[in-house]
Parts: sequence; structure tokens; C-alpha cells
Amino acid sequence: MAKSETVQRVIQSIREHRQKFERFCRSLSEEELGRPVPESSWIVKDFVSHLGALDPEMARSFEAAAGGRPEEASRTVEGLPFDLDAFNDARVAERRQWPLDRILEEATRYRAALIETLERLTDEEIGQVLHFRGDAKRSAADLPLRVFLLGWSLHDPIHAADMLKALPQRANDPELAAWVDHPVVKGYQQAMSGPPRR
Repeated sequence: MAKSETVQRVIQSIREHRQKFERFCRSLSEEELGRPVPESSWIVKDFVSHLGALDPEMARSFEAAAGGRPEEASRTVEGLPFDLDAFNDARVAERRQWPLDRILEEATRYRAALIETLERLTDEEIGQVLHFRGDAKRSAADLPLRVFLLGWSLHDPIHAADMLKALPQRANDPELAAWVDHPVVKGYQQAMSGPPRR
């Protein structure tokens, strides 16, 4: 059980969204998983890999922020400058040939470990600053970990919306449409549209 009610809500949210996301992924054919996503260098399945493989890095960032060390999030464990886009692209490329089951099995393990990290956080700790490193389309920013967690809890539907760009026949499914019809999801999609800034 989480020490913080806010964190408990985040955990409940990510668990519910992950169940929906996994169900959505398992409903896709191999042909659908292999489709290129418009305005992206990734195929549909790559977004599944991204969501599965990123959790250890997110856990490291959350722990650093909670411990009052937000600068650690902008460096690798070796102390080098951290490039979020390069990190994501490398993890996706490593998993490109993996079957969906293997990707989801890894995602389940990593998510369980991340939830254990979250459960240890207190209200005081989630008031600490998290440094978002920025990426090709978003600037770096410092914000309370609490605020970041509440937005990040929608990471699965955010990328389901990306995947649906390559799956127009699925985009009109009422359940899927309702799932991605959220202001944060729409705001992310708007922020990520257009050319890279760097």
C-alpha cells in the first residue's frame, strides 16, 4: 500500500490503463503491429516496446526527484548527459524483432518494480522537484514530482492515441475513442505535432 493517497491514485490509474493497453495490444494482428505510425519513425509495436522498456528509467528519475536530486535525471547512471530520444530509439530498436508476448512480459516485470518504487514515496517526497529532460519537441522543465506523476499516469492512453493514427479502422471503436478522449492525451498530441525543435 502506498504511503501517499496521491501516489495510490496514480498507481490505481496506471494499473487500470495498463490493463486496457494490454488488451488493446493483444487485439492487434501482426500486420497491424507492423504498420508505420504517421509523423513518427516508429511502427505500432514500437510504442508497446517504448512503454514497456522505459519504466526502469522512470523509476530512477522518480527516486532521484524524491530524494532531492533532480539533476540526476538529466544524467545517465554513468554520469553522462541523458538523451531521452536516443534512449527511447535504442530500446525500441533492440526489441523490434521481439514477439509481442515477450515485450508484454518484460513490461509486466518492469511495471511491478516501478510500482514498488512508487509505493515508497511520501507526500513530502512527491512535493520535490523533478527535472524533465526534454526531448526533440518539448523543452526541459522543472516541476513538482506530484504534478509529473499525475500526467505520466496517462502514458499508456497517450501512446495508444499514437498507435491509432496507423489504425484508422480502430479509431472509431467507442471504447478506444473514449479511452483516449482526455485533455492530457490531447494536449500531448498537440505538443508533439509539427517538426522537431532540435
